[in-house]
Amino acid sequence: MLIAEAKREQMERARYQFFHSGAEDYSVFPKVVYDSWKRSLAYGLDPEKQSVKRLAPEELEARRRKNAVLMEVATSFMEFLHTLVKGSGFVLLLSDSDGYILKLIGDKDAVADIQSKENPLVEGACRHESVFGTGGIGTPMAIRKPVQLASYEMFYPSEHEFTGIGAPLIDADGRLWGAICMSGAWNQTHPHTLGLVAAASYAIMRQFSLQRLYNRLAAAENQLQTIISTINQGVFLLDSGYTIVKTNDTALQILGYTKDELLRQSILEIMPSFDFFKMKKNVYDRDLTVQGKYGTIRAFVTIQMVQNAASSDGSGLLITFRQSPEVRKFVTKYIGATASFNFDDIIGQSSAITTAKAYAQIASTNSANVLLLGESGTGKELFAQSIHNSSEFACGPFVAVNCGAIPKSLVESELFGYESGAFTGAKREGSAGKFELANNGTIFLDEIGDMPYEVQVHLLRILQTREVTRVGGKKPIPLNIRIIAGTNVDLQQAIEEKTFRSDLYYRLNVLSLQIPTLRERQEDIPILTDYFIRKYQPAGKAQIRGVTDEVMRLFLEYPWPGNIRELENTVERACLLTTDVYIRPEHITASVLRYRAPAAPAPAVNEPARGTIHDAERELILKQLNESRGNVKNAAARLGISRRTLYRKMQKLEIDYQHLRRRE
Repeated sequence: MLIAEAKREQMERARYQFFHSGAEDYSVFPKVVYDSWKRSLAYGLDPEKQSVKRLAPEELEARRRKNAVLMEVATSFMEFLHTLVKGSGFVLLLSDSDGYILKLIGDKDAVADIQSKENPLVEGACRHESVFGTGGIGTPMAIRKPVQLASYEMFYPSEHEFTGIGAPLIDADGRLWGAICMSGAWNQTHPHTLGLVAAASYAIMRQFSLQRLYNRLAAAENQLQTIISTINQGVFLLDSGYTIVKTNDTALQILGYTKDELLRQSILEIMPSFDFFKMKKNVYDRDLTVQGKYGTIRAFVTIQMVQNAASSDGSGLLITFRQSPEVRKFVTKYIGATASFNFDDIIGQSSAITTAKAYAQIASTNSANVLLLGESGTGKELFAQSIHNSSEFACGPFVAVNCGAIPKSLVESELFGYESGAFTGAKREGSAGKFELANNGTIFLDEIGDMPYEVQVHLLRILQTREVTRVGGKKPIPLNIRIIAGTNVDLQQAIEEKTFRSDLYYRLNVLSLQIPTLRERQEDIPILTDYFIRKYQPAGKAQIRGVTDEVMRLFLEYPWPGNIRELENTVERACLLTTDVYIRPEHITASVLRYRAPAAPAPAVNEPARGTIHDAERELILKQLNESRGNVKNAAARLGISRRTLYRKMQKLEIDYQHLRRRE
């Protein structure tokens, strides 16, 4: 983070106290710094007598050869990071597991300036904590976590004009391979730099692990498909004619194709945005457009030249890809919240959903508050995540809060956080609330209509000031945050009933978006059904081809009170029950089947006519139950009768209200 001069003077005093008396002031330095200083002293290092260790040229070259794969993979990412900080005076460093600098990338002037210092930062220099003390390479490797250090946090005085933001390079087996570090002037560090370096270290080791795996692929053809299937990215193996000869389930899920549709297909049709004929070297994490079955998809693609046993001439390409949101998910991992969906995940071709999607895309281009309106199960959080991932806050966290699920007594502490001793049972160190966790990102307040009335005024203050004060705290915490709210409640009616504040409503309702029900987008039902069948295709069963015409007719006639969520659950259940290649009526839930029941026979001569009063009463009760989403208490209140009376009438009129209940 940026350090003010006053803060720096405070740091200097606290550092002096520690090295002369052992005093530790955690209000100035974090525990990780003090722990590193202690380790450095235990190594026998003297902060006033700088240790220097540097490899001879031949030794450096030997280490580079030993780490050739790591250097090849890491260099690509380091060059990309350098484009982000070019002209800022920052340099990128790569070390091996012993802390020796293998690669240095930076502006010519910045490199020259750094290398002119007392202990030059050069390739071959050792920055292991046991040799150089607390620093941006040695300390991350020692604690095996990303660390950001600046100025007096460094062990040696020669480093006090610099900052070091480093992350260890650890593979899936827990083996430490080295570290990546960004270094520059102490007063020029951006708050998001640590996230960038941490994301780069993760990406490097992910790609490094894949690269080492790819080097073993030629060992045996019978091992190839097994290895490909275990990779949690989409995979294509191509022959020399750019034809797909092998793929995996992840690729099928991402693109929406079946295996038969992809195999023997030309990669030129799947990835038309990349010129394979001009490819001369491996490509790592290139942002490309990939053609899926239902539209284009943005993905990060790696293309490597390999010896391919499946190809007649032994040469081919191995392609791995993942959807772009995965990178953003990793960057926000350290903050604790992610958004995994984008607009490509909103399935449908109806005018209702395309209009809603287009409006949401407009909302994503600014930071205004958004209010999502729609019944339960329509996909409000899907829209919220898509807006977040397409907005300026995409690299920050996405925190979803169900306002109706938090106990009333805990709402304030959950949302706003609390200080130590704020109430009985509070953590001694206090706790950050959801708004703090969402800082520099998006908070999604789902079911905002269920928020307690007395808490709404605090939320209103946050919307006005963009600051949050913890329960029991006095100091406001500034927020850089996007707020999206969602509700299935009629807020205008709630305002009239004095259960929702009108001023809060107008603050939230800068941009409102009505998400259509499934009843309003019937033409999307076949598309959604096909999508859910592919999603829930049981392993080890015959490929389910679809639903029968009769089932589709039932789906189109049914009102779907639970919307897309109910359709998804219905299809998932059917996929589990069917042993056929088609889903048939006997696999469908009773609530859907009930809508194909034949009309009741005409009443007998001696029976009273029920087509007037009884039917009208039944229609009235069903109307109120629908509007109350199956809530018997609310429906009874609307009708002006007791719940007991309403239950008796529903039994008499054979009304099944269970399927109308709102699903949380």
